[in-house]
Amino acid sequence: MALSTIANESDGSVNSGMFASRYMQTALPRFRLPERSIPKDAAYQIINDELMLDGNPRLNLASFVTTWMEPECDKLIMAAINKNYVDMDEYPITTELQNRCVNMIAALFNAPLGDEEQAVGVATVGSSEAIMLAGLAFKRKWQNKRKQEGKPFDNPNIVTGSNVQVCWEKFARYFEVELKEVKLKEEYYVMDPHKAVDMVDENTICVCAILGSTYNGEFEDVKLLNDLLLQKNKETG
Repeated sequence: MALSTIANESDGSVNSGMFASRYMQTALPRFRLPERSIPKDAAYQIINDELMLDGNPRLNLASFVTTWMEPECDKLIMAAINKNYVDMDEYPITTELQNRCVNMIAALFNAPLGDEEQAVGVATVGSSEAIMLAGLAFKRKWQNKRKQEGKPFDNPNIVTGSNVQVCWEKFARYFEVELKEVKLKEEYYVMDPHKAVDMVDENTICVCAILGSTYNGEFEDVKLLNDLLLQKNKETG
């Protein structure tokens, strides 16, 4: 997590007037609005130059941000950037497109849907929000089941490999869920399904498998994991 502090102007918290212009002859404050406006092209250049110190997403092999889209995709994004997607009554066609995408993804992963059956899902701003929402759904479903059975429902846990995205750790911390990690071993850099299932108990709300490990992009064996979990459920209920 990035940390920042607010400094005063005597600590060098101003941008120097690096662009020669009769409209811009003084240094600009960094933490408050300037008394006078500056030309839009100068404001753009200052911010653009600061952003050059960021990492380059196209060179970031540790995340899934190296993909490329056609310019037409960028045009569609910019055309819809001022839409509030949450307001589905105001933007019904956007909602319809979202639902189509959900079904495309479901079909891509061979979800067991009938010919007239539609997949259920929702668009999120990213994988972190998706994980938070999915985790909460797992937790609520587990809690409701435990309440109906008259059993304790205050100590849920999840099982993941130690190669999961950091968001799973955040979910566990934010929503009071114990995180059980399957440690990786040399020459095997994804979660071992057998070890994962061994960690499962009656308080486990989900086991996380990754299709594209953060370490090497490898897909974990979801089929084997599912089969082992089904077998354990038959044995233990």
